[in-house]
Amino acid sequence: MSVTERFLRYVAYDTQSDENSTTVPSTEKQKILGAALAAELSQMGLQGAHMDDHGYVYAWLPATPGCEGVPCVGLIAHMDTSPDASGANVKPRIVEYQGGDIVLNEEQGIVMREADFESLARYKGQHLIVTDGTTLLGADDKAGVAEIFTAVEYLASHPEVKHGRIAVGITPDEEVGQGADHFDVEGFGAAVAYTVDGGELGEIEYENFNAANAGVYFHGVNIHPGSAKNKMKNALLMAIEFMNMMPPAETPAHTEGYEGFYHLHDMKGNETEAELHFIIRDHDREKFEERKQYLGRVAAYLDGKYGKGSVELYLKDSYYNMKEKIEPHMYLILRARAAMEKAGVTPQVVPIRGGTDGARLSYMGLPCPNLSTGGVNFHGVREYIPVESLEKMVEVLINLVTVEE
Repeated sequence: MSVTERFLRYVAYDTQSDENSTTVPSTEKQKILGAALAAELSQMGLQGAHMDDHGYVYAWLPATPGCEGVPCVGLIAHMDTSPDASGANVKPRIVEYQGGDIVLNEEQGIVMREADFESLARYKGQHLIVTDGTTLLGADDKAGVAEIFTAVEYLASHPEVKHGRIAVGITPDEEVGQGADHFDVEGFGAAVAYTVDGGELGEIEYENFNAANAGVYFHGVNIHPGSAKNKMKNALLMAIEFMNMMPPAETPAHTEGYEGFYHLHDMKGNETEAELHFIIRDHDREKFEERKQYLGRVAAYLDGKYGKGSVELYLKDSYYNMKEKIEPHMYLILRARAAMEKAGVTPQVVPIRGGTDGARLSYMGLPCPNLSTGGVNFHGVREYIPVESLEKMVEVLINLVTVEE
């Protein structure tokens, strides 16, 4: 089966995760694809193929004769899709792109405009898999799953290609920050691994944000407006005051590269109770800690101004920059560069303005940088991936695990 056929089959499964769920995995529907993936790995001839009770899929391809002593390399991707856009009833199609705008949905007037998406210019003459504009595509990260599966299928059927033991792991719930929560590192058996969960073809990532979630809760006193003087304490106004004390240029819309930010992603409330929910990101650990401390100072100031118990701040770290765990194993980056160059792909080492399972896994004892999938515009209805990028990444992964004679 080609990587494109495999990818189109996977995106038909709705595997959207749910950040508000208390179950593991966060949505039961992820297990439907997980069971199919485990069966597929078994049919390819991989050993130990199974899905565990938490929805994680594992298998391994034995080393070829003479390569049993080569350290085991893991290849990891995630099966869930982002809660940011619907992943149900995905209707993909392949567009032979010759430039200009792409009409995704004529009936609803949904267009991917070349002027708005400069990446399109890089793919003229290629075949782009797009949606009908009503759902995301799911290249994040079903493209990674399809690429890994196609690579190991090739290796399983070509025993003349020498390689050590290869472990395959597919996780649920990466998009809600829980993909590594129940990953069986010891049972996985890999010395090192790569997540295949990045963006455009050629990206290699081993630096990611330090990340935390913050919830700020405002407790007011509601009095009828007609008799509220010197009595009402409006929780909504306290929340607005809190926001006015946040650095206006330190948001995702004003930052790039290694620059960190505060991102307000949810707010609700009334005069009595209000909430602000942030994610905090910074590549630099010291600056990351300073960001959390700043939120604490603002909350403490407003709590003092409006009376003790008026403002509560809850902080929870999500993951940390994997750089310090990868730097002792920089051969992993050199190996990935060489695998790409051999496939005719120009490697580009870039920082992740986000996180992957690999960040958490690296702190769990499994050094795990991240490789591109070839996908573009993740988490939205204008997501796409070139067929040519899918095919090249299969070649890259085969090169990555091949033992040179």
